[in-house]
Amino acid sequence: MASIVANLVPPLFVNGRQPLLRTLRKFAVSPLRERQHHVAVVAKAMGESSDSSTSLSVVKSVQSIWDKSEDRFALIGLGFAAVVALWASVNLITAIDKLPLVPSVFEFIGILFSSWFIYRYLLFKPDRAELFQSINKSVSDVLGQ
Repeated sequence: MASIVANLVPPLFVNGRQPLLRTLRKFAVSPLRERQHHVAVVAKAMGESSDSSTSLSVVKSVQSIWDKSEDRFALIGLGFAAVVALWASVNLITAIDKLPLVPSVFEFIGILFSSWFIYRYLLFKPDRAELFQSINKSVSDVLGQ
């Protein structure tokens, strides 16, 4: 079971009509005595944690690959190369981000591409159908169906 406790500073009214405490009745809400203008919200999650089961499955798959491998020296080399490649790519992105004009240009290109994609595929119904058909074809090609 996991729980989260948050101290919030609520406005007096939400949308100018309803008080905040009335809209938060679904949660366990209690005003703090020493601070009249704060609200404490407690949220609890019940059940199995997906993080632990995922990490266990990753560990088991790595152990099975390690046990099946005949050339463990090559696996160690591949792991080291992956770490070095990750480190180099992070440093490259950081260096590019420090250049004065490049991040703004990339952001502008991203905005232009996003606008084109929305206009081309999402704005009209026949274009959305074409996009879904293209995605389904790509998925079936990858899965070999």
